[in-house]
Amino acid sequence: MEAALLFFAVAFAAAVLLLVRLRRRDLGGPAERAAFETLHKASLAAPALRRGLTRTGAEKAARHLRELLDADDLAITDREEVLTGPRDGVMALAAHSLETGRARVVELPGGGAAVVVPLATGAGVAGTLVAFGGQASAGLVRATEEVGRWVATHLELAELDLSRELLVEAEVRALRAQISPHFIYNSLTTIASFVRTDPEQARELLLEFADFTRYSFRRHGEFTTLAEELRNIDRFLMLARARFGEERLRVTLRIAPEVLPVAVPFLCLQPLVENAVRHGIEGRPGPGRITLLAEDAGAECRLIVEDDGVGMAPEEMRKVLAGEGATGTGIGLANVDTRLRQVYGDAYGLVVETAEGAGVKITLRVPKYHPGVTAR
Repeated sequence: MEAALLFFAVAFAAAVLLLVRLRRRDLGGPAERAAFETLHKASLAAPALRRGLTRTGAEKAARHLRELLDADDLAITDREEVLTGPRDGVMALAAHSLETGRARVVELPGGGAAVVVPLATGAGVAGTLVAFGGQASAGLVRATEEVGRWVATHLELAELDLSRELLVEAEVRALRAQISPHFIYNSLTTIASFVRTDPEQARELLLEFADFTRYSFRRHGEFTTLAEELRNIDRFLMLARARFGEERLRVTLRIAPEVLPVAVPFLCLQPLVENAVRHGIEGRPGPGRITLLAEDAGAECRLIVEDDGVGMAPEEMRKVLAGEGATGTGIGLANVDTRLRQVYGDAYGLVVETAEGAGVKITLRVPKYHPGVTAR
């Protein structure tokens, strides 16, 4: 369903672009000019509908839809009230279509007619489109039905956008819930151990811990800048090095300055670094190294988190990414992989290279610019 709706929207946009190009040359006869004007008016109404059936969106779209239908007047309703257009008696006209999901033509007592078309989406009938004319000509009826279907398609795309946003928010909430109690407990224990021996160090670590938790549990924004994400990772690593010691946990950072402003999904790197520490370095004797790279890759930013820890069998890693790993294994990896695919598409999931005893290397790519992705 989603693919069909997106195909419809893309095909429509392509048709508009083609007609714009034709207009720059020569639209030809009256039929070609009429086709261009029709598509142009529809394209002007589309953006207002992509946030769903709201009063503001309906008011903006109605101006163009009325011209498109050449109607005497136009009303748009949701299931409860008139959002734009004439109010008197309109909900009574819409009641039958809201209940049955069928279009109807109503002769008005004072003369003229109203064509009422339901706006049906996957979630049911969201509202109605009501076109008023001097008479209910066959042309007005057919045109109103087609425009109603077009409006409903954009409302359904808005519902899909909203469901995707809610899913991403749920994934972020789930990730916050997974922030390791193991790490929090060990951090506080480490800070406590410095209270008597090095009070200044304890104070500094406590402030870093406060900033780390404040960032990780913030309530706004699905996206952040790479600079902010790296700053929080630096706090995490400072706390981890205080626990393990500088010699036990060695860190290499290579960050290209030009990618620091790139918008990335919130908490897309910290779970990977935490996984490297907990399941890589903690599980091996002697010192271990974590390498974090952020590289400019043309239209994309390439990020790499690598450790020289104990590694994992490839088949076990596949289970982790599928969310089927043992409890506590691969903290957040499946979550990050899922969110990357939801935001950018399946081509942008995690790429993991690992083997038993060979450490783990995780690569992810994010486009520098992507519709709807803005750091807040």
